[in-house]
Amino acid sequence: MQKKLRVKDQLNVHGNRSTGSDFFKKKYAKLYLSDGAVFDGQVPEWQSGEYFGEVVFNTGMSGYVESLTDPSYANQILVFTYPLIGNYGVQMNDVESDKIQVSGVVVSQVALIGSHSQSQQSLLDWLKSQSIPVLLGVDTRALTKHLRSIGSITGVISEKPPVDRILPLPPKFVTVPKPITHNKRGVKRVILVDCGSKDNILQSLLALNLEVTQVPRDYDYSSDSYDGVVLSNGPGNPTDYVDTIFIAKKAVKKGKPIFGICLGTQIMALAAGADTYKLRFGHRGHNQPCMQLKTRKCYITSQNHGYAIDEKTLPKDWEVSFRNLNDQSVEGIRHKTKPFFSVQFHPEACPGPTDTQWLFKEFEALL
Repeated sequence: MQKKLRVKDQLNVHGNRSTGSDFFKKKYAKLYLSDGAVFDGQVPEWQSGEYFGEVVFNTGMSGYVESLTDPSYANQILVFTYPLIGNYGVQMNDVESDKIQVSGVVVSQVALIGSHSQSQQSLLDWLKSQSIPVLLGVDTRALTKHLRSIGSITGVISEKPPVDRILPLPPKFVTVPKPITHNKRGVKRVILVDCGSKDNILQSLLALNLEVTQVPRDYDYSSDSYDGVVLSNGPGNPTDYVDTIFIAKKAVKKGKPIFGICLGTQIMALAAGADTYKLRFGHRGHNQPCMQLKTRKCYITSQNHGYAIDEKTLPKDWEVSFRNLNDQSVEGIRHKTKPFFSVQFHPEACPGPTDTQWLFKEFEALL
């Protein structure tokens, strides 16, 4: 008979047991939002203090390991809308960076033991090992509906109301400290501008036998020898990446292929002279439908972004290539005559569908 998966008891706070049992010690806490809304929950006994972040939600049913290590979530408290998280534990082969990137985690229920043959530790143990706060037993449906109505805002996980007013957070950048070259025997040389790049973007490029030089977001590669450029994903407001945009403008003048992904598509648009704006609550999930306008073909995509391109500001020599079928926002742009294109979604997926992985092949063909 299959062993029943142990999950935490949302209501029983005081009926705790020793480590390894069906319960663990926890205490009452809340999520305080900057608009005054408050959501009840509990935190593990080992957790204390105040933890700030922009509160956003992800609708994925799986892929929490990849999401938590996605640098695009830096500075954010991530709310998982799926009611049970942690049920297959943590597999380190699935991570997208060298650490958990989120500022905090909010869930309804969490599994204490991962039911998976390759699980290396439980989700709670993993969060604890990196001092990442987690708020349990939250009505995530009510919280998500609230965020959908008012938009993503700053919040704090705490056992008591915050002493100071909850203010917007300063920008946080994630990048490599210096250039790193991978696969020096590759047939073509690509510059990967690391604004917080997911590991699977690098792996997708290496799978094409390309030499990839991963560079910091503010590194000036414009005078280097290369065959193409990839602008990666990353956290925060694209207009904060002043150096990245300035260098991208120089790269555009060279005329060599450029491929933008997620934040990279916004960087490309800003370099071309267009504007961006903040979406009300962003696109974060694995089932976003996007249409390629040229072929009228629909793809299911994995997404994680809070900003979009203002279509009305695109220069005349650029065109929209993909559109989100939920809200009609721009999901991709392309230059009409030069080898520059970008997409707002994640063609490398992980987690999510692999419908659009062919875009890496398209970039390779341009080199």
